[in-house]
Amino acid sequence: MSSFELSAGAEGSSVILHVPHSARETPAEVRAGIVLDDVALERELDHIVDAHTAELAERAARLSRVVPWRFVNRLSRLVVDPERFPDGREEMLAVGMGAVYTRTTHREVLRPDDTDPGPLLTRYFHPYARAMTDAVAERLEATGRAVVIDVHSYPSAPLPYELHGEGPRPPVCLGTDPFHTPPGLLAAAREVFGEVGLNSPFSGTYVPLEFYGRDPRVSALMVEIRRDTYMTEPGGPAGPGLDRLAQALAALVDSLG
Repeated sequence: MSSFELSAGAEGSSVILHVPHSARETPAEVRAGIVLDDVALERELDHIVDAHTAELAERAARLSRVVPWRFVNRLSRLVVDPERFPDGREEMLAVGMGAVYTRTTHREVLRPDDTDPGPLLTRYFHPYARAMTDAVAERLEATGRAVVIDVHSYPSAPLPYELHGEGPRPPVCLGTDPFHTPPGLLAAAREVFGEVGLNSPFSGTYVPLEFYGRDPRVSALMVEIRRDTYMTEPGGPAGPGLDRLAQALAALVDSLG
């Protein structure tokens, strides 16, 4: 299977809903390098997966007047995390959670410390990055701009791996970038989601490196939804909050034209 899926939206839409952390699938050859037993692995997935966010993006797309594009990671972030820097710039390396994780959410061993990340980066990370770069370039070509809305979730209580877990944990955390998050995009998100916070407990946005810090036509916003507002934690079913969030996300898409 492909590690990602691009679902086409309207040709005139500049919006890409990016869902990088919703999947639990781990190919057998990757599973072989993870030291957790099956029970512990399922428990780790319960904690690390942004459950139901792919469904949230799909529902929002159906509700939108102009259908956005959707780029969805179909493999677990335990394979690779496509949103990490693949080099020493990544601050999560401090807790063993760079592009290829060696530690769990509870800072236990996931892979041996001497694991070579190269093969996983080559097989999964770089093709994903190229495809996302192409998706953004296509929106720029078609509409003159691209808006990447990152759809995430986070636990109501901090987990040991979090580097900035001591701050506020609002119902919706908006992650911003000083170059790629214009005031109008942030204001629109505040309007539709209501009670929000900024950059706590997670900050920043995802922009393909070819455009990052270089092309102001690419806008980006990270939407981090606290899990107790729409699902049973950890890893449980979605509740009625998912419908409300889908309506809010669709309203954000519609506001962007």
